[in-house]
Order: sequence, then C-alpha cells, then structure tokens
Amino acid sequence: MNLGLNGKKALVLAGGGGLGSAIAKSLAEEGATVMVADINEAAAQATCEEIRSAGLKAHCLGWDISDLGQLEARISACTQHLGGTIDILVNNTGGPPPSLASGNSPDTWLASFNSMVLAVIAITDAILPGMREKRWGRIVTSSSSGVLAPIPNLALSNSLRASLVTWSKTLAGEVGALGITVNVVVPGRIATKRITELDEKKAAREGRTVAQVRASSTSSIPLGRYGRPEEYANAVAFLASEAASYITGSTIRVDGGLVQGI
Repeated sequence: MNLGLNGKKALVLAGGGGLGSAIAKSLAEEGATVMVADINEAAAQATCEEIRSAGLKAHCLGWDISDLGQLEARISACTQHLGGTIDILVNNTGGPPPSLASGNSPDTWLASFNSMVLAVIAITDAILPGMREKRWGRIVTSSSSGVLAPIPNLALSNSLRASLVTWSKTLAGEVGALGITVNVVVPGRIATKRITELDEKKAAREGRTVAQVRASSTSSIPLGRYGRPEEYANAVAFLASEAASYITGSTIRVDGGLVQGI
C-alpha cells in the first residue's frame, strides 16, 4: 500500500530513542522528511544518522519541550530545516517515574503536567495554522495503555495521559473539516528501554527476578510476547498517512491484545 507520505514533513517529539526513534524511522521509510526532536540532542542525532545511513531524509533538534520559552525558536528551526510547515506531528513524551495516586507533591504533579500535557497542547497549537492553510494534517499522540486500564504504581502517567485522550477527541471535532485528523495510539508492553526499566523496578519492589516479572507480563498478553518498536511505529505511520484519511478522533491499541476491555 502506498501511504502517500512522499514529500511530507514530520516532527517526532522524543524521537531520540524507544518508540519515538522507531516512529521517526518508519515515517522516513515511507518517504517523509523527518525532524527528530529530543531533550537529549545526542540521542536525536543518533536516530538521524541511522535514518540518513539508509539514504533517507532526517534532521535533528535538541528540544526540552517543557520549556515553553523555547517553543517559537524551535518551531522556526523545524520549518527552516524541513523547508516548509509541518504536515505530521507525532506527540510523544517520556513517562514520569512510578508513583502512587496519593502522596505526590503539587510541584511533582505540575512538573509532569507541564512536560506531558501543556507542552503537547502548546506545540500542537503552534503547528496547526500551517495545517489549516494546507487543509491537510496529521496529529498523532502516543499514549499508554494506562489510559484504558490504569496501571498500578503509574498514577502520574495514567492521570495525565488520559487528559490528552479527551483533548485529542475534542480537537478532532474542531479541525476534521479542514482535512486534519487527530488520533491517539496506545502501546501495550513494547520492548523498549522504558519497559525494561519498569520491569527492573517492579522486580526489585516485589523481590522477584526480572525474568519472572517478564514471564508474568507475557502470560497476560494473548500474543505471548512483548511488541517490537517497529510494530508500534508502523501503526503510527499508517495513521499519519493519506491512506488513513477517514480515521480521526480514535484511540488505537497496539498491545497484542493485552487490554481486556472492549
């Protein structure tokens, strides 16, 4: 299937590793020119080099999205390097540390809200005018299965990411007539560094080995394994494509059947 991404310009947030890096590579493989943004500029550069080594187009940018004072300059740098306004925005952010629902300070909640929610909304607002002018755009927000079935000990993530699901649904209704789609993609347990860290912390907390934690996790997944980053990234690339032009306001699971709700 031709996804119709040749010549499209994409911005992938937190694209230096894990799911973000896989998404950037998938979009580039489909013909998009990709801006890889990450707070860790060296990680963003490493993803770019992988993409370029395959003969594809990518640029990189160091960007702490929680610092809204950087927003105007970073958006300007994106459009300058990409040679035009952004067609595809992938809102992807790192997750907060494990936490209970109670006992977190207001400052902890606020810091996570600023980096995971407010920054995403502000960046989207800054990019939307260009999409409106073209009457074409794709906004895909990478979330967590915790928005569908809250994950124990990940209260910050569960709560804040859920707000982006309802924001995305509302935004989809506002911009759909302009040819702009807005969707959320929910990963299950995808084999990234983040999942490895969570498994290690759970093992330490429960007095088990990491292998035991992983065996328990995979036993609850109908496909019997963790997902590969490229499997998740391919779903994002599809939603960003011309082929997915009639999908908007949706939350798409890429979880191997993990979430039990319908």
